[in-house]
Amino acid sequence: MTQEVQQTPAEDATLAAYRKSIDNIDAALVHMLAERFRITQAVGAYKANATLPPADPAREAEQIARLRRLAEESELDPEFSEKFLRFIIDEVIRHHEKAQGLVP
Repeated sequence: MTQEVQQTPAEDATLAAYRKSIDNIDAALVHMLAERFRITQAVGAYKANATLPPADPAREAEQIARLRRLAEESELDPEFSEKFLRFIIDEVIRHHEKAQGLVP
């Protein structure tokens, strides 16, 4: 009888390769979110100077619908994608309100 030797996760080359890919994707997500927030901060400053409202519910609804469609096409749970986008939108609105002095 041969005894199978179990590898620890740190020794498993296949798992390590998957994890390296996940780490690269996570890094890309962070960089993309940082760039997105740089742009939305510029939008917030523009809205404050132009006395535009910090939120645009019609635009938000369009974006959520668009990203739900993209999620479905990409075989990603549209509920998850909506929650993720809603979290980002809410944070952007908070930044825009702050830029207008509406919140501390």
